[in-house]
Amino acid sequence: MLEIDFYDCPYCGERVETTVDISAGDQHYTEDCQVCCRPIVCILQVHDDEWLLEVRREDDA
Repeated sequence: MLEIDFYDCPYCGERVETTVDISAGDQHYTEDCQVCCRPIVCILQVHDDEWLLEVRREDDA
């Protein structure tokens, strides 16, 4: 099940849109910011129908 979420890049502060696949359960992955191209660590936590996406700088992870 794909969901759309928005977050503020921890490097440049720009608002970024991302798609998360909550059917795969909890995930930890890295994706590049669409604006500044720096690596962002994404931590997705899934609990039944509720989910939370947390983003961090690569050097803060």
